[in-house]
Amino acid sequence: MIRVRFTSIPVSDQDRSLAFYTEKLGFEVVTDQPFGNGQRWIELKPPGSETLIVLFTPPGQEERIGQFQNVAFTSDDVEKDYRELRDKGVEFIEPAKRVEWGGVQAIFQDPDGNKFVLASPDQ
Repeated sequence: MIRVRFTSIPVSDQDRSLAFYTEKLGFEVVTDQPFGNGQRWIELKPPGSETLIVLFTPPGQEERIGQFQNVAFTSDDVEKDYRELRDKGVEFIEPAKRVEWGGVQAIFQDPDGNKFVLASPDQ
């Protein structure tokens, strides 16, 4: 059986990003270790998820920082999580709203401007 082990989010400042993803989003640190050339390999686990998030930018891939990412997060109660995260200082580009496919979604960004969808599970 094939599964997704991790997905990577390109960041410019690993310390700042680590603080955001752990303190504001509530992710747990799984690995934080040296990765050569002064970089670190940081793996985070979102609550209830098997797929890990890696905060790492390969050399030469810096142009990926601050883009709309191919990562979508899900929540059983998007509106509640939207309010809680907004109150913690997470910047939302689009507030929680019902969308045409019947679910609820919001779009937020991290300190680097990486943008993510937070959506309800499939209806």
